Amino acid sequence: MQKVLAAANITWSSRCRRLGFDAIVVDNLTWVAAMTEPTPLPHCPSSLAEQLLASSRKVLLFGETGIGKSTLAVELARQIADKGLTCLSISADPGLPGFGLPGTVSLGHWQKTGWKVLAFEALCTLDAGRFRLPLLSAVAKLIRQAPQGFMLIDSPGVTRSIAGSELLTGFIELLGVDTVLVLNRPSKRLPLLDELLSLGVHVLTVPAHPEARSPSPKTRAQRRTEQWQVHLADYQELTTKLADLQLIGSPPPVDVPDAWPGRQCAFIEAGRTVGFGEIVSLNDQKLHIRLSQTAQVSSTLLIRDACSDQNGLLTSVVPFASGKLQFLPPPDALPYPAADYGGGPRPAVKLRGMYAILLNGVFGDPLLHLRLPQRSLLFDLGDSSRLPMRIAHQVSDIFISHAHIDHIGGFLWLLRSRVGSYPACRLFGPPGLSGHIKGMIAGILWDRIGESGPRFEIAEIHGDRLKRTCIQTGRDAVELSEIPITDGLIVDDPLFTVRTVTLDHHTPVQAYAFESKAKFNVNNDAIKTLGLSAGPWLNELKRLAGDGKTDATIDLPDRSTRTVKDLAELVLTETPGEKLVYATDLADTLANRADLSALAQRADFLFCEAAFLESDIEQAQRTGHLTARACGEIASQADVKQLVPFHFSKRYEKQLEAVYEAAYSACLRVVTPAINGSRTAPR
Repeated sequence: MQKVLAAANITWSSRCRRLGFDAIVVDNLTWVAAMTEPTPLPHCPSSLAEQLLASSRKVLLFGETGIGKSTLAVELARQIADKGLTCLSISADPGLPGFGLPGTVSLGHWQKTGWKVLAFEALCTLDAGRFRLPLLSAVAKLIRQAPQGFMLIDSPGVTRSIAGSELLTGFIELLGVDTVLVLNRPSKRLPLLDELLSLGVHVLTVPAHPEARSPSPKTRAQRRTEQWQVHLADYQELTTKLADLQLIGSPPPVDVPDAWPGRQCAFIEAGRTVGFGEIVSLNDQKLHIRLSQTAQVSSTLLIRDACSDQNGLLTSVVPFASGKLQFLPPPDALPYPAADYGGGPRPAVKLRGMYAILLNGVFGDPLLHLRLPQRSLLFDLGDSSRLPMRIAHQVSDIFISHAHIDHIGGFLWLLRSRVGSYPACRLFGPPGLSGHIKGMIAGILWDRIGESGPRFEIAEIHGDRLKRTCIQTGRDAVELSEIPITDGLIVDDPLFTVRTVTLDHHTPVQAYAFESKAKFNVNNDAIKTLGLSAGPWLNELKRLAGDGKTDATIDLPDRSTRTVKDLAELVLTETPGEKLVYATDLADTLANRADLSALAQRADFLFCEAAFLESDIEQAQRTGHLTARACGEIASQADVKQLVPFHFSKRYEKQLEAVYEAAYSACLRVVTPAINGSRTAPR
């Protein structure tokens, strides 16, 4: 035992010394006495190359993004090649590689003009942290192909948390790394120090070059996009059937064609990349792909999350659909109290800068709360007791489907909550809404309310016009001028639009489509390149671009003028709006299906009633409701990204799984809550 302890002490002490620590032995146990980090070596490529050549064959360059790893690799390669030695490198950052293509890892051989790519493996992702195992596997394949020579491994800038630890450990153990060259800023602690101490490798540290800067996400996207466009400059196009391919990686659903264009893809043969390109479109179960002229094809196609976005920038797409929808459990905490809650799972969706929650769950009274910055919108006004009063003060618009009590009964809560000096709240709904609101208000004595009475603007939807009435409690109603409606547009706000269509529930009901407007961000680097300065002209440019007035001209600070179209292409990046559709209480008729499908076409989210199962279809027909299967069929016809079924009959409270399965049988884009610890259908 004494010999074993002594051997362990020697090993531990040597590891500590390699890292610059002082180690002492007390009672046969080694303790680190002074946890001082290794003394940084000077940032001198010639002396670094001498030291590395004396003791190393495989060196891992390790450090955060933008710290200068790729630049140092070039400087070291030049020094090593000047000594007549072969210098190789693995470019292992798929997001912004030192050489090679974005979305890949590459093996390079240093020549006088730079790195010559000997081989590469496609990852079809820019995210080294998320796809750690595929990254390490690809690098290992390249190492096995490498000729004899000194090897530099330029690692991605993932230096924290589990992702950084696993990548560091994987590189060292899988590739046989003998030295880690850590680039670090003097003001920061050495990254992953515990892991470095435990892995038994030689560790050297070098300060980052003073001019090293981490590029902004936009700059990274622009650089990698330029590399990608060069790769595809001389391209061929091919068309292949999905049925003839084995799809691997993490492809989007095959029934959502809009999720495919722009995705990087790679043909794989016997575990090797033989072709690398970009998907143009998916139509009629056929993929149209753009590849370089030298690419080959095979029956296996790799797809992950690297994609050219609507602005042409190569970036990572958000994992399809399910990441934006969750189900809040009944006992959810603030801001929605859960006392006496019995509505089942509550779908909640996240859009950019806003969120929506079906407040009373899939079984309760319909009430969808859409929270925007500094204001709220409500779709239907069922039981409102779980909404805080402060939300009532922020509600600017309410969109009522029809006046059955489970859709409008919460108005009395709103009425009570808005006593005071608040602006008028707008309510939209079918013909007769004004009379229903007047009736509820008339049932209350308002003799002491004075000027503090709540005010409402009621807008009834009569085909191609809005018939409006202004109502204030304790006052006579005032008829307002009518407003014409074009293409169902009833609200055109600077931030969003709302459109509507009238459906049949044995009484007129309204379905609504909320769509946020596109946002435009300014590329400051592009402005500098044009020799311009920021100013009010940028806001004017964004406004005109948002209105689609591309032929308009903008007066610039240098006294020149350009069209909106030209300037937008140079200095703006566009983030498209998102679409949420709300529809409930409608009969399963051909006209309803056609009208709702048109309104919901390609919506990001469709909240749609699924009141009954097929076994109760006679009840559905008699009461003018949809079955869960019909709900799914409408969603598929509309090609929505996600279907959120709701307004289930309470007879199914113990058959929740059956309702979701019925909707899923007709639409694969249903995300279901966990029921008894598992989901109701595979996703």
